[in-house]
Parts: sequence; C-alpha cells; structure tokens
Amino acid sequence: MSRRDPRLDDAHALYEASMFYGDEHAVDKALPLLDRVEADLALARGKILHAKFLRDRDQADPAELELFLRASELYHRFGDERGYAEAMFWIGTYYQVIEHDGRGSWPFLRHAESLAEAAEDRLLLSYIVRHLGFVHQYEDGDLDRARQRLEQSVALRREVGHQPGVAAGLLALAELSGQAGDAAERERLLDEAERTAAEAEAHGVLRWIAAARSGADG
Repeated sequence: MSRRDPRLDDAHALYEASMFYGDEHAVDKALPLLDRVEADLALARGKILHAKFLRDRDQADPAELELFLRASELYHRFGDERGYAEAMFWIGTYYQVIEHDGRGSWPFLRHAESLAEAAEDRLLLSYIVRHLGFVHQYEDGDLDRARQRLEQSVALRREVGHQPGVAAGLLALAELSGQAGDAAERERLLDEAERTAAEAEAHGVLRWIAAARSGADG
C-alpha cells in the first residue's frame, strides 16, 4: 500500500483530469495542493537540519533558514495561521540559536506567539514562550520575566501531556535558578527534571541534565 502523501495522489489525479478529461479547473486546484506539500516539506527539512546542527555541533547549513523562509511565505500565502506561526518560530529560533542573535529573533517569536494563540496550538505556544524567556534571560538579564515565560512554557506542556518537554522546561528553570544564585532551587528542579525525563524515557533530555550537573560539579 502506498505511503505517499495523499495530496500528491490528488495532484496526479488532477493532472490526468486536465490532460485527458478536459477539466479546465484542474490545474488551478492542483497548484495550491502542491504549495501546501512544499510548505510542509520545507518546514520539516529545516527542522531536521536544525536537529543535525544540534547533534553534530558543526557548521550550520544555510539552507535551514532558506527553508523556514520558504515555508513561511507559502503558509502565509494560503492563510494557514498555524503553519505560519511554526515557520515564524523556527526563523526566530534560527537567529537565536545559530546566529546567537536574541534580539534579532524577538520580532519573529513575538509574531509567532500571536499567531499560535489565534490558532490555539498550546504545544507550539510552549516552544515560543520558552524562547521568548531565553531572550529575557540572556539578552535583557530580566530573570523575573524570563521565569514567568519559562513557567508558562512548562504549564502549557503539562496541560497537553508532553512530558519530555516538561523535563526540558524544568531544566531551563533550574539553570535560571542557578543564574539567580539559588542553588537549592536549582537542585530541586534538576531532580524533578530528571525524574520526569526518566519516566518519559527521554534519554536526550537526561543527557542534557547530566551535562548541567557535570558543569556545576566542575
């Protein structure tokens, strides 16, 4: 049985409808379908390139940003607010993580936040407010506002049941507490993050927690 995206099957059917059966509207129906496929593929490919960069810690692939920009253009063109929000988030994340430009990421993340709220996508919103918190933390030095954002992210992830994300969020809060000089709260949050990650079998997050502990010990 074919695992191909059914939208591609629809596009092929519309091709035949145009070529063989004289459907004068088939092409106009097919092009938006292909735009949606292209947008989804561009976004997915960009995310995989980002994961590759984080895995290898090597030079980033400039195609990553180009893919997110293309996805955002297409989603915006056909009015997919949720897709547009995710593309905007990833553009902001690229600037923040790859370019180390937190202030450059801010307008994309803020726009993504309003779009995700309108689309009522709470998991996506949890990622966006997390990265907004990082801007407050590392660019502004405003630890109170950073904590509010990071706590909001964890609450959203608890609400939708994304336990690996909850563990990652607790780790971020632990690091914030360490930055604020509260060693006891840092350890409490690290312990909670570790328990949560272990229960979720989130081995990647467990490695991050171990690295955080090792850094503190060193």
